[in-house]
Amino acid sequence: MKNAIEVRGLTKKFGNVPVVKSLSFDVPEGRIVGFLGPNGSGKTTTLRMMCGLLTPDSGSGSCLGYDILAQSDQIKLQVGYMPQKFSLYEDMTLEENLTFTARIYGLDNVRRETSRVLHKLGLWEQRKKLAGSLSGGWKQRLALASCVMHRPKLLLLDEPTAGVDPAARREFWEEIHALAAEGITVLASTHYMDEAERCHSIAYIAYGELLACGTSRELIARHPLKMYSVCLRPGLPASVLTRIAQRLEAQKDIDVVIPFGNDLHVGGANSELLDAAIAPWRDDPALVWSDAHASLEDLFILLMNQALEKQKMLETC
Repeated sequence: MKNAIEVRGLTKKFGNVPVVKSLSFDVPEGRIVGFLGPNGSGKTTTLRMMCGLLTPDSGSGSCLGYDILAQSDQIKLQVGYMPQKFSLYEDMTLEENLTFTARIYGLDNVRRETSRVLHKLGLWEQRKKLAGSLSGGWKQRLALASCVMHRPKLLLLDEPTAGVDPAARREFWEEIHALAAEGITVLASTHYMDEAERCHSIAYIAYGELLACGTSRELIARHPLKMYSVCLRPGLPASVLTRIAQRLEAQKDIDVVIPFGNDLHVGGANSELLDAAIAPWRDDPALVWSDAHASLEDLFILLMNQALEKQKMLETC
């Protein structure tokens, strides 16, 4: 399988602050890759370097076969980039916005292409509305329509569903999968675990460094976690579980403590050390312990905690 994106040692600083540090990864053609990481991890900077909006300080790479350093103009013509913030004209109608986009790309038969995209993204009935009057979900759909107007081979989506309700998010991702089925490659940053699980593979970045890359199953198999679920016996106040969680988090060999409704997910990378750490609580009559399977969210909490510890050590040195 050919790669739509290949980057090696990509680095970017703003002043003396490194934002992306020697980043290397591939995005296969026709695949949907989820790009995960906390705020400030370098996701947006990386996406902008991919499509030629930012120039890396060092490293190399290609996007759709073009050199990201020397051929950024060619890349821009074949990539659809959707920033975090809605960037179309709110005082223009949907149809006017898409007509403007079609003219920017110099498309033949602007009216036909605008009509095609309005129908394709389910916006035809809304076409005379002002963009500023739309809800968040419809705005994101319009932004996606603008991104695909010029029939790009690659979509770079920067947190495309932030602030959008679950139903609209689901519909948006159905559109993404429909586009991928047509052969379009997608690299989408997101904070939502359910969206990450919709992707063919995942790349996780923190503090500018790539921590893990692969499918959900590959990542969970590559970073095995022993997990337990713990809940309170009926009739006890929830505050008891909160205090237990705080005490568990303080244990060095417990890597993950995540509240899930009335339960806690407790886990560790080393099963023997984890069992030793939780032993004092296993016989507590107030608690009910059971085995649990590690989820993608459990894994990313573990990776994030490890990255945070590494960052603290670097700042101390």
